Amino acid sequence: MNPPSSLRDLYIDPSQAWAFVPPTTPAVANSSSSAAPLPPADTAKVHSFQWSTRPSHNSIFDLSPSLDLSEPSGINVAQLFKAFLASAVLQYTSTAIVMPWEVGKLLLQVQWVPRDAGDPEPIPLEMGEDDNDDALSDDSTENDSYFADPHAAPSNRPPAPRARVDEQGYVIRRSVLEEGTRPEYIIPVGSADGVWGMMKRVGRFRAEGWLALWKGLLTSCVTEVVSDSLQPMIHGFLQSLFFPSLSAFHQPPIVIPVVSHLITGFILSPLDLIRTRLIVQSFTARYRKYTGPLDAFRQILRDEGGLYGMYFHPHLLIPTLIDNALRPMVSVALPGMLLSYFGWGHITEDTHPIGWGMAELGGSCVGLLATLPVETIRRRLQVQVRGSAEAVKGCVELRPAAYNGVVDAFWHILTEERSDLPIRQNVRRRRPSVKGKEREEAEEREAADEYESWFRNTGLGQLYRGLGMRLSASAVVFVLALVGGRDEADSGWAEI
Repeated sequence: MNPPSSLRDLYIDPSQAWAFVPPTTPAVANSSSSAAPLPPADTAKVHSFQWSTRPSHNSIFDLSPSLDLSEPSGINVAQLFKAFLASAVLQYTSTAIVMPWEVGKLLLQVQWVPRDAGDPEPIPLEMGEDDNDDALSDDSTENDSYFADPHAAPSNRPPAPRARVDEQGYVIRRSVLEEGTRPEYIIPVGSADGVWGMMKRVGRFRAEGWLALWKGLLTSCVTEVVSDSLQPMIHGFLQSLFFPSLSAFHQPPIVIPVVSHLITGFILSPLDLIRTRLIVQSFTARYRKYTGPLDAFRQILRDEGGLYGMYFHPHLLIPTLIDNALRPMVSVALPGMLLSYFGWGHITEDTHPIGWGMAELGGSCVGLLATLPVETIRRRLQVQVRGSAEAVKGCVELRPAAYNGVVDAFWHILTEERSDLPIRQNVRRRRPSVKGKEREEAEEREAADEYESWFRNTGLGQLYRGLGMRLSASAVVFVLALVGGRDEADSGWAEI
């Protein structure tokens, strides 16, 4: 007997197995005929097929069969705990990977860079006769000593600038770049021009270190987990409440995702406030204000108006509503608007996935021009304390005076800060006295050497700190979605 050419017809699914049941004897049959056993050769011919009553497997539990809810034994608690633990570890790990970039971006957003930072000391370029007389009088007064040589030539060196002190005798900072008056826990202002530069500064700074790049990790992880779980629930509740007859083939109105993200962001706003404070504060235990998220929540609750102040203070409520409403509105509406503007309204996510992905990439890049300034203003207002709380000792330079709201913060960032980072301090050197045309030429050369871009006189760049990192992240997400979409399509053809 020749072997079969294919084994396809010989395979039997275990869930749909044949059941061999002896035939039921009719009631009128005699006992002798019903009791007579069938020969083995005829047993295979007399059989009946029975369909399995077991329901189809849930695709979610295919990876863990013991978690199948259809089993009469119920849920395996141990296996469920293992799955939950694995999910928590995965979420914590993914958050830890991107946390250094988030820390660098947030520190750049809250760092205060005044316009006069980096200006040289007002030392005169040349000294006239009056200046020489004053210098000589000062030298004769200060250097009047028993060992002074009366025949020595007078010194033309100007007197050293004296440090200004307040009424209590403390030295007053004249510039944020002064090394002598800068606190030891503050990173030098203007030393980093981007997220990667700030990450290196934080890691190499003595008061911070590389572990400081993971400040607020636990709070960030909890915020992301709760947000990813709460927002779909609110979205489904709103859709079932206001649009119960909407089928699965129709997209809900834009107001549903916007409101769901807005409610989720409002509920989690205290966690976002705590996360910002933990990242900004100094990593040194001596200057640290909060020991952890619970301690931060307890202190803010006690000193800054309680839970009502954490939610409804105007400096926190208004930027929270604007930020959490603007982001989903931009991400949902901009791709369709861009496609309609270029006349590609026929492109949809189902028919043209690559074209739709490119539209989403363009929409996210354009949307950053509107969302990033709002996020920067929100971070700066979150750093400010209210009530009887003590100011946070940040690891970067913070504005000494508080902002009075969203509009006030936006105006002062534009008008009193500079954007040309990193700052390179200019040092003026004295030159011998010149007159006439030579003096004019020297001033022109100095003006040409000290010429700077228009970023020197505006804080517009301060509103877009981290823009390059966000654009790179959007491009990476687009590439990953493109590769994942191809793999999914190939798997579909393989199943067919």
